[in-house]
Amino acid sequence: MNATEKQQLKITAAKVRLNIIEGVFNAKSGHPGGSLSAAEIFTYLYFKEMNIDPANPKCENRDRFVLSKGHCAPGYYAALAERGFFSTEEIKSLRHIGAMLQGHPDMKGTPGVDMSSGSLGQGISCAVGMALAGKMDKKDYRVYTLLGDGETEEGQVWEAAMFAAHKKLDNLCVIVDHNGLQIDGPIAEVAGPDPLDEKFKAFGFEVITINGNCFDEIEKAFDFAKSVEGKPVAIIANTIKGKGVSYMENNVSWHGAAPNKDQYEVAMAELRANLEELMK
Repeated sequence: MNATEKQQLKITAAKVRLNIIEGVFNAKSGHPGGSLSAAEIFTYLYFKEMNIDPANPKCENRDRFVLSKGHCAPGYYAALAERGFFSTEEIKSLRHIGAMLQGHPDMKGTPGVDMSSGSLGQGISCAVGMALAGKMDKKDYRVYTLLGDGETEEGQVWEAAMFAAHKKLDNLCVIVDHNGLQIDGPIAEVAGPDPLDEKFKAFGFEVITINGNCFDEIEKAFDFAKSVEGKPVAIIANTIKGKGVSYMENNVSWHGAAPNKDQYEVAMAELRANLEELMK
């Protein structure tokens, strides 16, 4: 990745963050914190890493993505819209009755969504099934899934991890958005799932830990994942919850709350200023 490519990714991530706040504000509900923390991950996946085609979203040989932490759909939708799967105008109808973009991803109603998700723990299991199918069908596509760190408190996550390693699914890449906060507070106080790196290693994964808000480190992690043979890979991405909006950063109260008009204007002003700086 050269300097120009990295700068363009930063610009795209800034636009993704603007779309996140736009969507949640217009919905008057949603989950901005964990969507903002994963903006760089969504951006890298859809603008650099994955083999996809917005004009043919069901292409048989495409790479697959499953948003296991499905409540962070605002970030997912923002990236899909910027990538051209649908108009960014759809973002303003987030969570409205009859709208395409509902509170959790819907594979039947939204172009680019490979799996409906929302019940925590289940998305990774679906991704494991997709990866196994790819092996059985002798396809070379890869499968990516994004989990929340609080989500790893679900037992189903570890059942899926055990199965993935047992089947040697080296076409599977699990990313954990490790922002340290979940709906009830710091993960360390709720159930203490750390050390996640050691847990995934114990379950048979190759593991790399990175700054999940840094494109250089994200690139390094995904390149590493593609080099691994015979094992699935877990990327522990340390991020800042609410990143990009000053009053949301590391503030658990923005896990699942929408800004009011004044808060929306402050957030949008900060995000627009960042975008303008990047585009100079």
